[in-house]
Amino acid sequence: MFHVFDKIFDKLSINSNNTTYVINESIINTDIITDPLKNGGEGPAMVLIPAGTFRMGDITGHGFDREQPVHKVSVESFLMGRYLVTFAEYDHFCKATKRKKPDANGWGRGNQPVINVSWHDAVAYTEWLTQQTNQTYRLPTEAEWEYAARAGTKTDYWWGNEIDETKANYGGKLGHTSPVGDYDPNPFGLYDMLGNVWEWTSSEYEAPYNGKEKVCISKKSNESRVLRGGSWSGSPTNLRTANRHWNAPGNRTVNYGFRVVRAAWT
Repeated sequence: MFHVFDKIFDKLSINSNNTTYVINESIINTDIITDPLKNGGEGPAMVLIPAGTFRMGDITGHGFDREQPVHKVSVESFLMGRYLVTFAEYDHFCKATKRKKPDANGWGRGNQPVINVSWHDAVAYTEWLTQQTNQTYRLPTEAEWEYAARAGTKTDYWWGNEIDETKANYGGKLGHTSPVGDYDPNPFGLYDMLGNVWEWTSSEYEAPYNGKEKVCISKKSNESRVLRGGSWSGSPTNLRTANRHWNAPGNRTVNYGFRVVRAAWT
């Protein structure tokens, strides 16, 4: 169901139920959006990420050279998956397309984030969603991902500069992934942006930053893709919002998953 967005230009704070956002002094009230699938059911739950400008990179000085230079990036509004793509959602895609289902490593399927998916697997899912909904789904660019993960914050994590085990699944404490939505959402209403699984983006990895973080790479390229967010086994350093990871597009591990985005105004 697609809901109407109300824009009010005035200064307010982000409210407690995560439905009012302030970016560049624009107030945007949103609801959850889901697109119906042609073969039955609904696509992933999406939330509006408002347009804005932010400083991308190691703005706290706690990071690595690969997170430099800190630079200003502007993004247009877009919709982003409220949750990581789950096994239930990905298995539905596999069944519909007669694709082999990925191994869950004995951790359960259903509401667990899908794992053991390559960049190409993730892109195939977005292409199927596009065909099923007549909306253009894709992976987020690296810049879109960091903007959404920061949600207006300027600290190492969206909750502050100190790691908090009540906010994310990290450090191997559970020994496996956790169901999506088990931890608090960030101020944009996005769950598991830090921890649980690394998230594939649509951007090619380059360091230092030189523009590729803002665009989608061609499917035909074999260059490394950026992953963001850290995982259930990652260290606190890996979970920092500015941290970057990369791998070849064909790699699959128990630490890799993804979430989707699509255009906001269609």
